[in-house]
Amino acid sequence: MINELVHIPDGPAIIEGMLEVPANAQGIVLFAHGSGSSRLSPRNNYVAKVLRQAGIGTLLMDLLTVEEDKTYETRFDIALLTRRLSVATAWLHQDPRVKGLPLGYFGASTGAAAALQAAAKMGEAISAVVSRGGRPDMAGAAALRQVGAPTLLLVGGWDDVVIDLNQAAYDVMSCKKELSIIPGATHLFEEPGTLEEVARQATAWFDRYFKKGMGNLVIG
Repeated sequence: MINELVHIPDGPAIIEGMLEVPANAQGIVLFAHGSGSSRLSPRNNYVAKVLRQAGIGTLLMDLLTVEEDKTYETRFDIALLTRRLSVATAWLHQDPRVKGLPLGYFGASTGAAAALQAAAKMGEAISAVVSRGGRPDMAGAAALRQVGAPTLLLVGGWDDVVIDLNQAAYDVMSCKKELSIIPGATHLFEEPGTLEEVARQATAWFDRYFKKGMGNLVIG
C-alpha cells in the first residue's frame, strides 16, 4: 500500500501530488483538474476515494505551480497541462513499486482536454480515459482522432452547452467511446446523487479496461 505526497520535476517546476495505491491494485488513475481547481478538489477527491475502495490507485496532482495558477491564461494553456500530465505519467512508469500497472486519466473541465491530448501522445500506455463535465473539444480534432484509449464522457443533463461540445468531440473520436448524460446534474454535479453516479460509472469504466490490460504485478 502506498500513501505519500510526491514531487515530480518538470524542468524548474515541481508538480506536487498525492499518490495513494491500495494493496493488489489493478491500475492507477491520474487526475487532471480543471481551471481554478486543484488536487484538493472535493469532487475529484470523492471520485478518487471510490476508485481506491474498488482497488484502483490514484494520483491527484496540481498540474500548475502556485505562481502559474495565478495567471488566467496559464490555466487554459492546454499544451502546458498536457506536458505536465505526460511528465507525471512517465514518472509513474519509472517507479518500481507500480511499474507495469495499467494507467488511466480522469479529467475535469480543461483537464479533460489535457487528458485526451496526453492519451493521444501516450498511445497504448494509457488504458482508459474518463471526462467529468469536461471540455474534450479543447483537445483539438487532430488529438481526438488519435486517442486510442477507451473514453467515457460524463456530462450533466442540465449542462446544455457542454453537452453539445462533448457530442461534437465524441463524433470526431474513433476509439471505443461512450457519452453518458447524468440526469438532473449541472456542470459541477452538486445535485444529490449525481457525483455518486459519476463515481460509479467511472469506476466501472476503469475496472473494465484495467482488467483487460492487467499485468502480473502485485503491490504489497
